[in-house]
Amino acid sequence: MPQPVYTTDHPVLVTGATGFVAGWLVKRLLEEGFTVHGAVRDPSNSKKTEHLTKLAAELPGQLKLFKADLLDQGSYAEAMAGCAVVFHTASPFTSKFDDAQRDLVDPAVKGTRNVLETANATQSVQRVVVTSSCAAIYGDNIDVAAAPGGVLTEDDWNTTSSLTHSPYSFSKVEAEKAAWEIARAQGRWQLVTINPSLVMGPTLSGSSTSESHNLVKQFGDGTLKAGAPPLEIGMVDVRDVAEAHMRAGFVLGAQGRYITSSETVSFLQAGKILRSHFGDRWPFPTRELPKWLLWLIGPLVDKSLSRDFVSRNMGHPWRADHSKSERELGLDYHPVDTAVIEMFQQLIDTGRVKKT
Repeated sequence: MPQPVYTTDHPVLVTGATGFVAGWLVKRLLEEGFTVHGAVRDPSNSKKTEHLTKLAAELPGQLKLFKADLLDQGSYAEAMAGCAVVFHTASPFTSKFDDAQRDLVDPAVKGTRNVLETANATQSVQRVVVTSSCAAIYGDNIDVAAAPGGVLTEDDWNTTSSLTHSPYSFSKVEAEKAAWEIARAQGRWQLVTINPSLVMGPTLSGSSTSESHNLVKQFGDGTLKAGAPPLEIGMVDVRDVAEAHMRAGFVLGAQGRYITSSETVSFLQAGKILRSHFGDRWPFPTRELPKWLLWLIGPLVDKSLSRDFVSRNMGHPWRADHSKSERELGLDYHPVDTAVIEMFQQLIDTGRVKKT
């Protein structure tokens, strides 16, 4: 099994250091004794950064916070100075936006260009690890059937999303394309991308406002009481995603893209996982709604449930091959049950799902 070589002679940069995945990545880096340069929008906002500074006080490594913004050209230069590895995790992840180009695509693409062009100008940088997504590999579940054997691999690219159809997925594929374009135009540093499926688990900050949390919240707030949509999705523990980044940064042979996904879970299965632990105190779904019904009434209940979305995603299997990450990074995936349960418990603890 390939082993990472953790050389702590140089600092490393984590962009978007207060983010969901980034928090666990910073923790792993501090555990290994790295000096971590954390780039955030406002280092003086202690509410956003205190979980990181607390970790740094308890672990062997050191943390230095820097102010930087995705759309502020050159703002990452100070944070990147002297760093050997750059982990670019900062990118918008939201289903609520007014203008897809302005709110999703521009921050994702221009932010990636900003960080990687700074890497071009920073002689110490040897490797850049970009947090991409399985959304850059496929657009809708129906696309999976077009992959060889009906299984997604790192060779697949999302060609069906656009500004008007699945704009979040479009932002991820455009950002990753921009990253590879910049990487291939130079020869000093190496690019590796991590492509996780839906990331599950608790946040280190205690805040539970990510889109993953918003999705899990629906299992407890009554949204899915009538039944679960017939929808499958890949899921992965946030700690496995953080470990994938670590290994992508320091395993000598790491290269290219890595699908980072533990297993395929249907919405009904997720409801069963939660019920097995929490019992019947919350309205977890106990049955699957028929696709035809969701196609008929979906748009009337929820704008995101367009008939196009229902047609292209519900009832279609989701399969992805994560063997490259096991083989080349030495990843050992954990079952997602624990991550789903811990995530829901955090929603209870933070009051986002009311106790019954």
